[in-house]
Amino acid sequence: MNFNDYQQAANRTLYGSEQVLTNCALGLSSETGEVVDLVKQYTFQGKDLDRETLTKEMGDVLWYLSQVAEWANIPFDEVAKDNIQRLNERYPNGYQNQPES
Repeated sequence: MNFNDYQQAANRTLYGSEQVLTNCALGLSSETGEVVDLVKQYTFQGKDLDRETLTKEMGDVLWYLSQVAEWANIPFDEVAKDNIQRLNERYPNGYQNQPES
């Protein structure tokens, strides 16, 4: 599935028409916190990394990101392509192969 197809499929489940951007931004923050909490539990509390829950929470983050882009009329493919282009410009040899400053 490409990002634009995902964005359209995800939009089918968007609820409400008022303050959609605020709702999505708050939801994004909340779901990101869920991801962070799983990593914190793994890193600092000695819990096993729950990959199934992590996958679900990352999917929720993806949903909210796609809907913020949808609200702003930005194709989700464009978000992904722009990010990779900026990373390639910033790290043309990959992150591990950066010259010492």
